[in-house]
Amino acid sequence: MPSNSEYTIFICEGTGCVSGKSHEIRLALEQKIAEQGLSNVKIDFTGCHGFCEQGPIAIIEPDDIFYTRLTVEDVDEIVQSHFIEGKPVERLFFKDPVSGKAIPLYKDINFYRKQQRIILRNCGHINPEKIEDYIEREGYNALKTVLGKMTPSQVIEEIKKSGLRGRGGAGFPTGMKWEFCQKEQSDIKYMICNADEGDPGAFMDRSIMEADPHTVIEGMTIAAYAIGANEGYIYIRAEYPLAVKRLRIALQQAEDMGFLGDNVLGSDFSFIIHVNEGAGAFVCGEETALMASIEGKRGMPRPRPPFPAQSGLWGKPTTINNVKTLATVPVIINKGSEWYAKIGTEKSKGTAVFALTGKIANSGLVEVPMGMTLREIIYDIGGGLIGGRDFKAVQNGGPSGGCLPASALDLPVDYERLAAAGAIMGSGGMIVVDSQTCMVDLAKYFLSFTQEESCGKCVMCREGTLQMLKILEDITEGKGKEDDIDLLLELSKAIQAGSLCALGGTAPNPVLTTIRYFRDEYEAHIREKRCPALVCKNLITFYILPDKCQGCGICKRGCPVDAISGDKRMIHIIDQNKCIKCGNCLDVCPERFSAVTKVSGEKIEVPEELIAVGSWQNSESEEKL
Repeated sequence: MPSNSEYTIFICEGTGCVSGKSHEIRLALEQKIAEQGLSNVKIDFTGCHGFCEQGPIAIIEPDDIFYTRLTVEDVDEIVQSHFIEGKPVERLFFKDPVSGKAIPLYKDINFYRKQQRIILRNCGHINPEKIEDYIEREGYNALKTVLGKMTPSQVIEEIKKSGLRGRGGAGFPTGMKWEFCQKEQSDIKYMICNADEGDPGAFMDRSIMEADPHTVIEGMTIAAYAIGANEGYIYIRAEYPLAVKRLRIALQQAEDMGFLGDNVLGSDFSFIIHVNEGAGAFVCGEETALMASIEGKRGMPRPRPPFPAQSGLWGKPTTINNVKTLATVPVIINKGSEWYAKIGTEKSKGTAVFALTGKIANSGLVEVPMGMTLREIIYDIGGGLIGGRDFKAVQNGGPSGGCLPASALDLPVDYERLAAAGAIMGSGGMIVVDSQTCMVDLAKYFLSFTQEESCGKCVMCREGTLQMLKILEDITEGKGKEDDIDLLLELSKAIQAGSLCALGGTAPNPVLTTIRYFRDEYEAHIREKRCPALVCKNLITFYILPDKCQGCGICKRGCPVDAISGDKRMIHIIDQNKCIKCGNCLDVCPERFSAVTKVSGEKIEVPEELIAVGSWQNSESEEKL
């Protein structure tokens, strides 16, 4: 690798990497390269690559070298070794969690190699603040084709033939949705991009808008042309400042180059886009609540019909699509509906983007063809669970989704089969948990989220989820009753039937699926007052094992409430009346002693004579200490 080669360093500046000081790394690289007079090295930044757990990330082209977990302190070595001496810095390569092997090349990393990136095609490979980068990768070619060669009806027919379904969660056929709105007679129509991503652990839409905002704008403009809208809104939560910033930059660039505004690209079609920042209410992801928020009203859903295509924003026909749906549209126009329809399954075409998080070795954004199994996603792409632990469940579809057990690992992921298993595709959250997760506690967490985010408009959602949450709290606190499971099932059916919108209608899903697949854990909590996963505080007890305690005093010094007694080199004991069950004693006890343990549903008897003042642990204690 000669030192006079032309290089470009692409530093990831998505939210995850920026939080790891990637911007400072880029500035330090620029300074060091200038100091060394390396005119053959250029520096640029990109949006999110999706592999957030490995950030800050850099790719060096044309070598395709992938550096992970960078710090400012690595800059000198990178410049000296890679660009002056021609030797890549091996210690910064990605380490495979299964084999432990260092992998230098981006294309050879399983996390990326086994994906099929259509929606995320540009993420991590272009500067999101340069429209020229997007144009170089076929950007706005689809819009040119549509405005120059296709009628609105032809565009809709092409999308219908592709089989594209809404990626916001419901999976409604996109072309059909556009057609409903197109057929409505009105002087004004609106096109809305729903970027109100609020699921815990989900960051797909945010990353796309940060990394490739123009693809959303192009897809949205094509959709507006198809339905006959001249005005649009991107509804995005204010908690996404970087995405908002880059969207505004991209919108101005698109308008300056004639891709937005009056007479787009010299055609008779005009279209403008406004950015509307939402306040972060989860319910505003629902279409009618979202429109109410844009109108300046409280974000609450309304009954349907009329549907938005008939009477939407300010009573005018309106189409609403998710970020991922719109990002797919330019590719379908460029490559053709037949090409797209060959990807995925018979009823679920194309790819799906998931935020793969939880106890997974490789967490981040993954895009896979519909029909790939959960096992392939979690083990082949995700690298399995952290520390090689056993898989217990995956929560698919966010707080409105369902928990699927190990027996479902070979389930192909698509709309129909996930629904049959009790989960949903949702907007793409996929949270993996291991044996150290209590499924009752997990269901309680998700239900507490949906209950708190309920707008309160309908009684079944407002009060029903609250009653379910109280029952779950009682169960996890050891106050559960024998008929609680049946009562949870009964309440779930009532909430599903009586809620006005999908937030309430799907809120019971985590409870229903955990009861369906992990009923034994509920029964253990209720009948035995035992948490099998040793998570629920009221059902666990911490002990110091007398035959292992070395009297080092580390646990005693770390106890925040002085619940541990015992002099140095003498057996220590936990006062159960004082213990707040924080677990710090377990965390700080040296692994070579492993003297602290936690149990549930049982009691460890500590003989009084072993904790008497002056008693020694054993003859080996002094040597071990």
